[in-house]
Amino acid sequence: MRPRMTDRYAPDPALLAKAETLTEALPYMQRYAGETFVVKYGGHAMGDPEAARDFAEDVVLMKMVGINVVVVHGGGPQIGAMLKKLGVESKFVNGLRVTDAETAEIAEMVLAGSINKQIVGWIAGAGGRAVGISGKDAGLVLCEKVGDKREPDPNSGIERNVDLGFVGDPVKVDRRILDSLSSDGIIPVVAPVGIGADGHTYNVNADTMAGAIAAELKARRFFLLTDVPGVLSKDKELLSDLDPERIGGLVADGTISGGMIPKVETCVKAVEGGVDAAVILDGRVPHVMLLEIFTHEGAGTLVHM
Repeated sequence: MRPRMTDRYAPDPALLAKAETLTEALPYMQRYAGETFVVKYGGHAMGDPEAARDFAEDVVLMKMVGINVVVVHGGGPQIGAMLKKLGVESKFVNGLRVTDAETAEIAEMVLAGSINKQIVGWIAGAGGRAVGISGKDAGLVLCEKVGDKREPDPNSGIERNVDLGFVGDPVKVDRRILDSLSSDGIIPVVAPVGIGADGHTYNVNADTMAGAIAAELKARRFFLLTDVPGVLSKDKELLSDLDPERIGGLVADGTISGGMIPKVETCVKAVEGGVDAAVILDGRVPHVMLLEIFTHEGAGTLVHM
């Protein structure tokens, strides 16, 4: 028999703290049960096995408390490593990889093959059920070719048009396969590869694809896991609550710059498309999604209308 609680047998403070954490989380579990969360899992965040384990545990826990989780993953560093291994040169214009037919084939192999199935394995290891798909499967994501981009000629300095090749933008998301998997208790894991009306395969920016899927699903939350705490002020303090108007001002005055600009633009497009809120989170923080969902303080930058 377990010992009776007496003044001489008090519970461990650490155990009490765990119980208090659970009671704090309870109203959020009730609030989000039955809702859809879309999580963009970045290529850089995948490099740490411990962080990957934390990520998988968070996703499985969310599913177990009734949240319908859809994972969309990137894989830029892994594609780059494979291209280098195969002796294929990479070229970028405005942050987008120029993708010829050979590069597109390699990107699909890495994204829809090794990375996708690795994430499925992590989720299975944490006790969940996941199915890996790409945007091509069941017509999930229809793409159109991204238009030419401008860049200075390296010799003359005169701007020229550059054809990005098989790089696409989502124009239509057919949610039926995601709904079917989620209703069967399965976590969809989506690789950012889409199909065009011309039948060609297109490589899609993972943030862009995740935002398009989140908007189509009218997700309650859209999480962008990255390698920074969120949007920072000029004094390097976290800006925890933003709306599109304020984001516009922060971009205009230079507070938001560089690689954060496309991330906040993706968040704004998602919330304007029907997502309740988008959150930029630091994927390096252990269990950061649980901290954001189930605590009063949250953990990143929340973008909402």
